[in-house]
Amino acid sequence: MNPPTILIADDDRSIRTVLTQALGRSGYQVRTTSNAATLWRWVEEGEGDLVITDVVMPDENGLDLIPRIKRLRPDLRVVVMSAQSTLMTAVKATQRGAFEYLPKPFDLKELLAVVARALAAPAAEPAAPSEPRVNGENNLPLIGRGTAMQEIYRTIARLTTADLTVMISGESGTGKELVAHALHDYGRRRGGPFVAINMAAIPRELIESELFGHERGAFTGATNRNQGRFEQANGGTLFLDEIGDMPPEAQTRLLRVLQDGEFTTVGGRQPIRANVRIIAATHRDLRAAIRQGQFREDLFYRLNVVPIRLPPLRERTEDLADLARHFLERAREDGLPAKSLDQGAVETLRRHRWPGNVRELENLMRRLAALCPDEVIGAATVRTELAEAEPMETGDAALADAAIEPLGRAVERHIRGFLAAHRDGIAPSDIYDRVLAEVERPLIQLTLAATRGNQIKAAAMLGLNRNTLRKKIRDLEIPVVRGIA
Repeated sequence: MNPPTILIADDDRSIRTVLTQALGRSGYQVRTTSNAATLWRWVEEGEGDLVITDVVMPDENGLDLIPRIKRLRPDLRVVVMSAQSTLMTAVKATQRGAFEYLPKPFDLKELLAVVARALAAPAAEPAAPSEPRVNGENNLPLIGRGTAMQEIYRTIARLTTADLTVMISGESGTGKELVAHALHDYGRRRGGPFVAINMAAIPRELIESELFGHERGAFTGATNRNQGRFEQANGGTLFLDEIGDMPPEAQTRLLRVLQDGEFTTVGGRQPIRANVRIIAATHRDLRAAIRQGQFREDLFYRLNVVPIRLPPLRERTEDLADLARHFLERAREDGLPAKSLDQGAVETLRRHRWPGNVRELENLMRRLAALCPDEVIGAATVRTELAEAEPMETGDAALADAAIEPLGRAVERHIRGFLAAHRDGIAPSDIYDRVLAEVERPLIQLTLAATRGNQIKAAAMLGLNRNTLRKKIRDLEIPVVRGIA
C-alpha cells in the first residue's frame, strides 16, 4: 500500500524544503508547488490525500481555493498556514472548510500531529461555506500575533459552527467582552441580538427580574410587563458578565433554565422557551468560589462547557507593539493627532507590569496621542506617563496593610467567642454571615481610607470588580473618605 501523498502550496522555498524533509522522514510522499494554479490542477486530476496551503500566493489567495476544493473533492482535507495570523484568518479558514489553521511560524511537531489527525479523520458531510461579517481588518475585535492569542483565535474559529456554552475567564481589562462579541459576530447566531448583562452592576434584588422579566403587579412598582434579558436575546446570544457575582438564588434559577431550556417571568406562570446561546465571563477564580460555598458547582459545569482563558497583558508582551499601534490608529481615527512609538518606547512598554491590562494600554495610548507634542513618542515620555498613572504606590500599600491588620484580630475575637458559645451549647448557626457582616463594612472603609478614597485602587487591593465595590459601598451606606482619620 502506497503511503499518503501530501500536496503543499507555498511561495516560500524554505518552507517547502522544511516541510518536504519533515514529512518525508515521517513516511509520507510529498509534492510541492509555489502557486495555486498547480495545486488546483493536481486536485482536479485526483492527486493527493491531504493539502497544505499558504494563504498569500502570487496567483490566488489560498483561502479562496478551499471552497472549490471542498466542492470538487469533499473528503480531501485542507490545512491552512499563514503569516497573516489574525482572528479573521482563523475564522475564514474554518468557515470555508479547512480542517485546521496553523499560524506561521509553526511547530513542526504540531504540524505532523495535525497531518496525522487529518488523514485519520472520518469522511464528513460537505457543508455550505459561510462568510463571517467583518468591516475590514482594522476593525477586528482582537489584536495579537503571539502564541496565546493564536490559540484563542483558533478556539473562536472552531466555535463558529457550534452553539456551545462558553466560559471566558481573565483579569479585568483583558478583553472578555470582545471575545464574547467575536463568538457571536462570527457564529451561527450573528443575525440575532447580542445582549449583555453585568451581574456586578445590578442590585441583588433586581437580578431575577432583569434576567427573566416580570409581569405587571409582580412586585411593588411593577406597573407594566417587562421583558428580561433572556427574551431580549431570543435567537441570539446572552452574555453574562461577572457571573461570579451572581447571588445564590439567581444561580439556582439560572441552573434550572440551563437544564430545562425554559423559564418563567417573575410573577408569571407560562413557561417561555429559552432560545439563546449563553456566554459567561468572570475575573474571579470560580473553583475557589465553589470551595467557599459562593458559587454552585453544578452551575459551573453547565457554563464551563468550553473554557477560554484570556492571558493578562504581562503574559503576552510580544503583542504590545501591535496593540499600541492599533490604539494609536484608533485615536487618530477619532480625531487625535497621528503618533507613533520608537523602539525604546516599545521596550519600556514591555517592562511595565500592566495591572490594568489591555484597557490600561489603550488609555495610555489615547493620553499620549492627545498630550504628547512629539510625532514620534520616545521612552522617556512613556516612562513619565506610566509613573504618573501608577495605580498603587509603595507607601499607600504599606499604609493599607497597617490599616487592615486590626480586622484579623477582630475576626479571631469573634470566632473565639463563637467557639466558647458552642462549648456552652448556645452556638449560633450563622457564624459565617455574622462574621462577614461584622468585618465587611470596616474592611471596605479602611481600604478606602488607605487609598484616600480612590475606588479603583481599593477595588484592586480587595480583589473586587470596581462595579462590585461601588455596589457594596452603596448597599452598606459607606461614606467615601479622603485620608485616614
